[in-house]
Amino acid sequence: MAKRAFLPLPGRDDDGDTAENGSRTLIERSYERLRDDIVEGRLAPGEKLRVEHLKSRYGVGAGTLREAITRLVSDALVVAEGQRGFRVAPMTLADLEDLTQLRLHIEIEALRQSIRHGDAAWRAALQQAYDELSAFEQPVRPEQRVAWEQRNARFHEALIGACQSPWTVKVLQMLGRHSERYRRQAIGLSTSGRDVHEEHRQIFEMAMSGQEARAALALEAHIRATPDHLARASALGADGLR
Repeated sequence: MAKRAFLPLPGRDDDGDTAENGSRTLIERSYERLRDDIVEGRLAPGEKLRVEHLKSRYGVGAGTLREAITRLVSDALVVAEGQRGFRVAPMTLADLEDLTQLRLHIEIEALRQSIRHGDAAWRAALQQAYDELSAFEQPVRPEQRVAWEQRNARFHEALIGACQSPWTVKVLQMLGRHSERYRRQAIGLSTSGRDVHEEHRQIFEMAMSGQEARAALALEAHIRATPDHLARASALGADGLR
């Protein structure tokens, strides 16, 4: 009996459901653009996200936007208001302090574990991340902040790269996005007297030499520096955070 020829279904080819894959790619791109606009402050804290208005801004349909916004709710960058829609998550000193305490609790332990388990490959990756970061932060300039943030994230991920906990890495990546919102605001203020490169250098050298306790202390001081700076600025009425 002759073999029956199967015709491809609409929207499919030999690589799978391209229509579905294309839709997911569009959602992913919309999610990334919305996320970046929130982190960069182009969508302001507390701003109402009106799907009908955003459709033309991002060039996608309402369904795609809602999917992207739902993902941002899961990231806590957007707040759902029941039947009233969505708003960009607010930025407050209380939120920053809560975020900072959680990050300290998780990231310091991850660094300790990484130093204990780190091998030659971990040290090589950390050295590369540190060298790339160093080129952008002597000093950190507002116009270079986005490029610096990318390298800063890679450096912090390299620090904990041997902690052997994928969930820890995922949680810290999410916390890192929230921290970036506040760092952007801090960098835009008048100088705080910080030497961020020196802070990173101390963490790097202590980690590379296996000095776990000193590396942990240096990382704690580094993480605390931004909220402390913003709290001082807020007391002087310089940043708008309350």
